[in-house]
Amino acid sequence: MKKSFLLFLVMAGLWSCQAKKPLKKNIQARSFDRSQRMDVLAFGSCNKHDKKQPLWKSIKAQQPDVWLWLGDIIYGDTENMRELQSYYSAQKNQEDYQDFLASGCDVIGVWDDHDYGVNDGGEEYPYRSESRDLLFEFLDVPENDPNRLHEGAYSSQTYGSGKEKTKVILLDARYFRDELKPNRSSKHRYKPNKTGDLLGDEQWAWLEKELAESDAAIHIIACGIQMIPSEHYFEKWSNFPAERERLFQLLGDDKTPGVILLSGDRHAGELSKMDVKGLEYPVYELTSSGLTHYWDFDEDKEPNKYRVGNRVGNYNYGLVKIDWSKSPLEADLQLRGLGDDLYWSQRVSF
Repeated sequence: MKKSFLLFLVMAGLWSCQAKKPLKKNIQARSFDRSQRMDVLAFGSCNKHDKKQPLWKSIKAQQPDVWLWLGDIIYGDTENMRELQSYYSAQKNQEDYQDFLASGCDVIGVWDDHDYGVNDGGEEYPYRSESRDLLFEFLDVPENDPNRLHEGAYSSQTYGSGKEKTKVILLDARYFRDELKPNRSSKHRYKPNKTGDLLGDEQWAWLEKELAESDAAIHIIACGIQMIPSEHYFEKWSNFPAERERLFQLLGDDKTPGVILLSGDRHAGELSKMDVKGLEYPVYELTSSGLTHYWDFDEDKEPNKYRVGNRVGNYNYGLVKIDWSKSPLEADLQLRGLGDDLYWSQRVSF
């Protein structure tokens, strides 16, 4: 019995060491200087770590300064942190992704539900803190980074200087999110939570400060789930209508310049457009979702009264190309696919 117990302790110790083994970091070539202006940002979501990943060569050819992961980097859906870490490691060591990393663009990101650890999950997930640390480890967030000092995975980065400055704000719609109750309606999966939190008090205070103190010309605000669309069946900001209204009111009250919204989650790509009270320009939201898999079905099955152009049910990634030579500033919002496929491009100005 004593020998068996000793063997158990030894094996438990080995498991603990393996569970805390860091992900490889030598393949991350973070050479982009954040003091330089950002001309091209690429982003995507819904990426199964164990499936064929056909888009990395196409993304690399666009020579982005920044790559933004917008959730579902892996499909974990587990409370086993060792298992979750192994999925991140598999993605980090995927051959085409390694080649892309070697291009030297900056890599940032935030999670959605499947890399958070539970489908459609919120604050009830018991390993949210441990999961956050694994995400930051995968993204090579330095140990002394100020974004590690708070709970949750929200963060911001500023690129450029003077009049050529871009602030990228990543919102965490998981860590602090209140409960959503199932809805028997055929139109929506969940009942609207009219008084619940999506971001939580700490994150709201942080966001308000980030916007109030910013002198950036462009503000890219990104979240794993969609912010503008309000009609489809699945997860979205409008499941928390007061939170959605608060976000747009904040942008209007602050008269935030150069707002571009980015999102993922929907296994398809689309562009949404909305007028925001207080802003002199319309706000666009570019959704890109489908790095390894997608849903191809008629647009009327997922309505969006704010949609501009066609919904794309195919492999896709998003691009934001800023034209700093224009006054007022302009940007191309693009949705692209395999090879040199360009599904559409929307020119926006601020």
